[in-house]
Amino acid sequence: MQHFKVVPRADAITSVLIVDDHPLFSDALASALEGMYPDAAVQKARSLKDSLKALDDGFQPDLVMFDLKLPDVQGISGFVTMKARLPDTPILVISSLTSRALVHALMDEGASGFVTKDTPVEDLREVLAQIVRGRKFVPTEYQQNGPQCTPDAAQDDINHKLAALTPQQKKVVKLICAGKPNKQIAYELQLAEATVKAHITALLRRLGAQNRTQAALMIEAANARTPAGMDEPEAHSFLCH
Repeated sequence: MQHFKVVPRADAITSVLIVDDHPLFSDALASALEGMYPDAAVQKARSLKDSLKALDDGFQPDLVMFDLKLPDVQGISGFVTMKARLPDTPILVISSLTSRALVHALMDEGASGFVTKDTPVEDLREVLAQIVRGRKFVPTEYQQNGPQCTPDAAQDDINHKLAALTPQQKKVVKLICAGKPNKQIAYELQLAEATVKAHITALLRRLGAQNRTQAALMIEAANARTPAGMDEPEAHSFLCH
């Protein structure tokens, strides 16, 4: 006999889009959702491209459950793309990548919550109950505690900003750090020099840097050490490169 709580209709989830490239995990997640919301329509996509096609085909999810490590995205750009496509739909990120910097970057970009892939089903049910009521959820170990004014916190802030860069902006960043002039960057990326200048202006604004040299120093510092609260080297690489 099941003992799931009855969810009021106003808070019910009627459709969910699961974006994850691991079939075993997405199937298990779909099964768990069917237990919590028996009448919900659940659709699965194994890449960002597939998820966008599902939306193009008319699927309108009440909730998106989104993995970060997809075959056709870099960093959190896939999440940013999905959020831009569904600005009013809650997106819960479920990832094996764990770090305070990564979680904060996602929340800054509009995520409704973050949970790790080993979250128990009972805990996930409570998280979903909060999210459908318009609340945000971040595990205690990834929450910010008070004003962030320490050097480690400042480093985290830089990493948040780096994580939100587009793939093209990340390429520009690497070339800036290599000391390449705008003309050379334009040549290597096959862009107009004016486009490169626009990218750099946007980067300086995002990082709060006054010039290219200051931006390069900030980025190199972010790559030189693991930020505070970073649990996995893979998360650091995923966030900063």
